[in-house]
Amino acid sequence: MSLNPFPYQLYLVISEADCVGRNFLQVAEQAILGGVDVIQLREKNSSTDSFLAKARQLIELTEKHSIPLIINDNTEVAEKVNAAGIHVGNSDASPVYLRQQSLFSQKIIGYSIEYLFQLDNEQTAVSDYLGISPVFRTDTKTDTITEWGLEGITKIRQLTAKPLVAIGHIHLGNAREVMNAGANCLAVVSAICSAKDPQKAAYQLKNEILK
Repeated sequence: MSLNPFPYQLYLVISEADCVGRNFLQVAEQAILGGVDVIQLREKNSSTDSFLAKARQLIELTEKHSIPLIINDNTEVAEKVNAAGIHVGNSDASPVYLRQQSLFSQKIIGYSIEYLFQLDNEQTAVSDYLGISPVFRTDTKTDTITEWGLEGITKIRQLTAKPLVAIGHIHLGNAREVMNAGANCLAVVSAICSAKDPQKAAYQLKNEILK
């Protein structure tokens, strides 16, 4: 298992498309200034070359602010930019496989949970955190299986000591409820990327987490 802890509380998942016409690097920096402490670059519809180009730009920013950059799914991009970690789902490279690779042996590995039985498998055992996806259905992620809801987070919390990163239609109005249900960290997309003022949106969310 990785020696890297996962002490983060506000997790931004960003893509260029999610930033609704604004420069995604500017949105990311505003989010960091507002309190985001880890960023995942998720470019599902980009070519590897385009994804890599964006990752290289973003990691300059995250390193400047000492913020870890997680790459969604793409091992090639994660390797080439020397990202802090990678997040994978059930149809991607497995956490066990990644942990066996020297490049990822000490990196942060996140793993999406879609079924309760996954909590008992070897993939979960070697992961640093579990992505509970989605808590509530969202237009930004349409290929999901289970809508966990608050009850689902509570159930998972009872079954594992792993850090839980909750994602899926999380916003200022429900952030505290999600934390109270058992999440360790909130991952958001549109609540920051689409906000009129990303820095203010991140600041308000972080304050809800810290209450």
